[in-house]
This record gives sequence, C-alpha cells and structure tokens, in this order.
Amino acid sequence: MPKKVILVIALVVSTACLSQVGGRATYQFLNLVNSPRQAALGGKTITNYDYDPTQGLYNPATINPEMDNQLSLNYVNYIGDINYGSAAYAYQWDRRKTQVLHIGATYINYGSFDGFDEQGNETASFSGGEVALSVGHARNIAFTNFHVGGNLKLISSKLEQYTSFGAALDLGVFYLYEDWDLHISAVARNIGTQITPYEDTYEKLPFELILGISQTLENIPIRWHFTLENMQRWEVAFANPNRDENDLEGNSTPENINFFDNAFRHMILGLEFFPESGFNIRIGYNLRRAEELRILEQRAFAGLSAGFSVRFNKIRLSYSYAQYSTAASTSNFGLNINLQ
Repeated sequence: MPKKVILVIALVVSTACLSQVGGRATYQFLNLVNSPRQAALGGKTITNYDYDPTQGLYNPATINPEMDNQLSLNYVNYIGDINYGSAAYAYQWDRRKTQVLHIGATYINYGSFDGFDEQGNETASFSGGEVALSVGHARNIAFTNFHVGGNLKLISSKLEQYTSFGAALDLGVFYLYEDWDLHISAVARNIGTQITPYEDTYEKLPFELILGISQTLENIPIRWHFTLENMQRWEVAFANPNRDENDLEGNSTPENINFFDNAFRHMILGLEFFPESGFNIRIGYNLRRAEELRILEQRAFAGLSAGFSVRFNKIRLSYSYAQYSTAASTSNFGLNINLQ
C-alpha cells in the first residue's frame, strides 16, 4: 500500500479516532466521530435516546419512534484535503408496534495525492476513500425497560489501486429507567470481516466494546454523560519516551504505567445543558486524548471539546469544536431536518 496513504490514515486515526492502537485493524474510519453532538460530548456517547438519527450509527439499540422521518447530515473539513461525514434517516413503518427502520452512511475522502515510483519519478496522481452503508433496527424486550438493536454494515474501501470490501455488525443493548431519566447502555461495534482484502492478507476490523450511562438531573436542565471506551482492551496506555526521567549520571527511567493510567484512558465525560430545548450547549472531556496528545510543560487544552445546537422550526443546526493539540483541531457541522 502506498506510503503516503498509510501516513494519512495513521494521522486521521491518531488525532480523530483514538480508539485503536495503530496497525491492529483496517477500516479505521468506522470509528471516526463525525457528529457534532458526539464530538462536543467527547465522542462515543451511546446513551442518547431521542430525535437524533445519527445516534443509531453509534448504538442501534437507541433507535426509537422519535427518530421517525428525521434526516441528519454531518460534515467535517479536516486537515489538508481530507473530509468525512455521515448521513442518517429513520422511518417508522408500523406505528402500532413502533417498528423503526434506520439507514445510514459514513464516508471519508482522503483527497488527491501525487504519485511517484521507487526511483522518485512522478507518476499519475491518485486518491483514496472509504464508505460504509448501514441498516439498523431495535426492539423493546416485552414487559421490560430493555431495548436491543443491531446494525448491518457493508464497507467499501479504495486506496490508490487497492480495493477492499467488508461486512460488519453493531449490536447494542439499552436500559431506560424513566423515573430517574436514567440511561444505561452497552454496544459492541464492528463485529465482522473483510470479504475481499486489499491484497492477499485478511485484516481484522476495529472491534470495540463501549459502555455508557447518562442522566438528566432533577429540576436542573443538565444531562451528564459518562462513557467507557475500548473495554475490549484494558491496556491502552503506553510509556511516552519524552517523559523518561534522567538522573545526573545520564541513566534513563521509563515512564511508569499503572492501573490508574489505563483506567482513566477509558473514560469520557460530557455535559449537555438544556438538552430538551430548542437551544443547548454541550461540553466534553476525553481523558485518553488529553493524556496522549498533551504537550509537556505547555497548556494545549487537548481533550476538551464544546458545541451547541439551535432549532429553527423543523431544522436544527449543530456545531462543535474539538481541541487535539496546539497544532490540530476540528470543527464539526451538522444539520437535522424534520421531514414530517
């Protein structure tokens, strides 16, 4: 695979996805946070249960009748010529049994690259892009507050002359306790395989297990979110060579990684102010992003994110800003349209 394509993919994964250690899986774009609501809350929030059909892309168990005839479009203009986004739509075809069908698409376009051969001679330019199409559905378990759901995803990837196709499932479970407005959820994402590899080697998909809980405070218009990401892999922390301790004799001691270093790197915190109104504000803090991308002896606000949404009649506009380091940040734009 061309070195430039690999470099771009590694950059996107490390600064926007942050959900897998590089090189462990392919189709890493599946874990990009391309919703301004998700990005503002720190990423990977799986407990929203309301009008937003984009939520169904992250946790199919949250697909519900409030999403009926809602269309969501999201876009991110990233570094260089890279852009990515998503679209989602839900339709309730059986109102008596509250059956809702959810369809979605996620894509990334890596832009155009100048081609060179092994001797450095210029060749034809090339591009790269990936897309996933999904269909999902959720059901309430009779006489309980539990909901289960699933997404089936078909994946297509083209990187220069290399192409690959794959298929994956997302499976989720969601618990709603209405008396406390408490939401608890778990989702297993990207369970699947490559159908056609880029060359001869079949690569793993970026499987991830996420746990989440959220609640709207009583008499206060604030909803808090707490998410545990990458629970399929406990040891996500690593020693940073830049943080080695050197003594007077020139001996170097590597950074010590302990239980708490790994525990905190699984956590994402989020707050949503006025969650049910026509205007709301969202802030988030991704502890893993903050730790991995922080600069020693310099305040870079890595890990922080914020955004808002405002509704005009049947249209809701959303925006978020996420800080990764002093050199990198993203702005996410979203549009939700009520087609009823």
